[in-house]
Amino acid sequence: MMFLLQLSVVLTAAALGGYICRRLNQPAVLGQLIFGIIIGPSLLNIVSPTETFIHMSDLGVILLMFIAGLETDLDEMIKSGKSSLIIAIGGVIAPIVLGIAASSLFGNPIEEGFFIGVILAATSVSITVETLREIDKLKTRQGIAILGAAVIDDVIGIVLLSLVTGLVKPGAGQSFFLVLAKLVGFFILAFVIGLFIIRFSKKYFTSKNTSQHIAVIALIFCLLFGFAAEEMGVAAITGAYLAGMILSATPFRHKVSYSIQELAYLLLTPIFFVVTGMKVDISHMLNDLPFGMALLLAAVLGKLIGCGAVAKFLGFNKKESLQIGIGMIPRGEVALIVTDIGLKLGVVPTGLFAAIIFMILATTVVTPPFLKKSFEKAA
Repeated sequence: MMFLLQLSVVLTAAALGGYICRRLNQPAVLGQLIFGIIIGPSLLNIVSPTETFIHMSDLGVILLMFIAGLETDLDEMIKSGKSSLIIAIGGVIAPIVLGIAASSLFGNPIEEGFFIGVILAATSVSITVETLREIDKLKTRQGIAILGAAVIDDVIGIVLLSLVTGLVKPGAGQSFFLVLAKLVGFFILAFVIGLFIIRFSKKYFTSKNTSQHIAVIALIFCLLFGFAAEEMGVAAITGAYLAGMILSATPFRHKVSYSIQELAYLLLTPIFFVVTGMKVDISHMLNDLPFGMALLLAAVLGKLIGCGAVAKFLGFNKKESLQIGIGMIPRGEVALIVTDIGLKLGVVPTGLFAAIIFMILATTVVTPPFLKKSFEKAA
């Protein structure tokens, strides 16, 4: 079957791209994106993003957000407290404002500009954490603030994405208040179900007596939550993320996380990143390079101003504030997910999609070395 050959090429590209980038001290995601561009229709045209690959990619997104939810430590988020929350809010507002401004300069409608702003608001937790852990700065005051704010950023981004998705989804025909009511209703429902599951699991389960089948049950729970989210006008990834957050407070969190990560990282999430790269049109990217540069500038300034300047206001010194600002710059998984959804909804045209991918690639590449440098100067 030709599909098996194509799948082997996609997985080889993901593995090779990830390996090369890790050797170059860069996140594996970056290599998977780049190799997706290389093997896709834009360059070598070895593999195309067929419907089957797109479905597998969609499942990869669901699992990626489920894992993100599983790895969210609610207690740590609460402990990081007010400073992380305020930094996160600044890190959402400033990029959205600058995203709308950058988009408007190129004559794009306000709806498109707001969607771009939501993309710019998301911070890649994995890239930042990986860099901070490598230089042993994750547990510093700045590291905790960055991690807490990055997680809150993504939660706010997911909520905004859900709202925007409900408003622009073709054929939805729903008013703003109906969308908002359904959104609130879903979160209330998720809270009630989550409270029941957490209390039930803590009463009747321990990590020792948990069945080996718990990962399958958790996966079914994730998919059903994603389906329920879609049915209530909320993005499926929101349901998956909340399902992960609910299970993160149960005794079997680590067993579920380990099993799901094996499935996701071995097959489905690498496919998502490579397929996302395949969708990039290099000619469009070059044609829209000025817009890509404008987005990059908005992305960098949005976090330096929205997070760094706010951190200074909250009592961090100049160097610490700069470190927080730089640490919030990288865009990764969530930005890619929002971009992919925007493309499917028709809010992000192909040309702008290429410009956004350029911005994500650039912020992913430049942040780790600059972050390391900022801590070296502070040492």
